[in-house]
Amino acid sequence: MSDARPVIRAAGVGDVATILAFIHELAEYERLAHEVQATREDIERALAGDPPAVECLIAEADAGPVGFALFFHNFSTFTGKRGLYLEDLFVRPEWRGRGIGRQLLARLARIAVERDCARFDWAVLAWNTPAIGFYESIGAHQMTDWRTTRLSGEALRALAAEAAD
Repeated sequence: MSDARPVIRAAGVGDVATILAFIHELAEYERLAHEVQATREDIERALAGDPPAVECLIAEADAGPVGFALFFHNFSTFTGKRGLYLEDLFVRPEWRGRGIGRQLLARLARIAVERDCARFDWAVLAWNTPAIGFYESIGAHQMTDWRTTRLSGEALRALAAEAAD
C-alpha cells in the first residue's frame, strides 16, 4: 500500500460499479446492509440526469478507489440559498487514518463555497463515535435540537394516496 496522497476526482457514469460497491461496504459498516436496494441503473440515472440528482467524488490511490463522498444540493428558505448535503462518506478500513476523509470533506467544502452554498450538512449515526469525533475535530457541530424525520415504504405510499389530483 502506497503512502502517496490519494487523488480526489469527480465521478461519472463510468464509475457506477465502484460507487455501488462503496455503498454496499458503507452499509455493512453501518450495520444496514439489509436496507440497500439501489441498483446500477438507479445510480446511473441519478448521476446522468439533467441536472443530476447526485454528484460523487472518488478518492483514488495506486491501489485504485479507496473512498467516496456522494452529495446533492438542498435549499435553505431561511438563507435563500442552496446548501450542500453529504449523503454518504466512506473510506475503506485499510485506508483510514491517512487524512482521506478530511480530504474529501475539504473538497466538498470548497465546492460549497464555490457554488455559494449557505451551509454544508450531513447526518451521522449516534453510535458512530469515531466519525462524530472526527467531524467535531474539523469544526462541525451536532444539531441536537433537530431530529431527522423520514417517511418511506408503505407509509409514504399511503400518505401519497391521500393527495387529490
